[in-house]
Amino acid sequence: MRVVIQRVSKASVQIDGAIYSAIGNGLLVLLGIEEGDHDGDIEWLCGKISHLRVFPDENNVMNLSLMETGGDVLLISQFTLHASTKKGNRPSYIRAARPEQAIPLYEKFIHQLGKELDKKIFTGEFGADMKVELINDGPVTIVIDSKMKE
Repeated sequence: MRVVIQRVSKASVQIDGAIYSAIGNGLLVLLGIEEGDHDGDIEWLCGKISHLRVFPDENNVMNLSLMETGGDVLLISQFTLHASTKKGNRPSYIRAARPEQAIPLYEKFIHQLGKELDKKIFTGEFGADMKVELINDGPVTIVIDSKMKE
């Protein structure tokens, strides 16, 4: 699994021209699921996201996590995070999990992250044509891949 995490002052997702979900301060998390991902990837990534210290403390040092700030999460599925551009100019998505595997993992991810943070996780809709709008605060953008565990 791969995530792109952006600290935001606000973010929203539109589907069919209407706001589907919106948050204020928190994290916009784009989630890519690939073949071979499993529950262990979910647990590890949700733990990382929940405890990631990317919010400023009283000295304006990135020292606080979602657990401490109470910020919200907008989670968007995005298979293009597993695009391969090695050959040619048209990205290949062969590594991205098929919907029959990805949807249950996406739903488990939502549940696990909500459990970690003890709050509702705002989402888009898996497979929908979504328009995501955000104000990246900082800007702070972090990429984490559960296969690399850096």
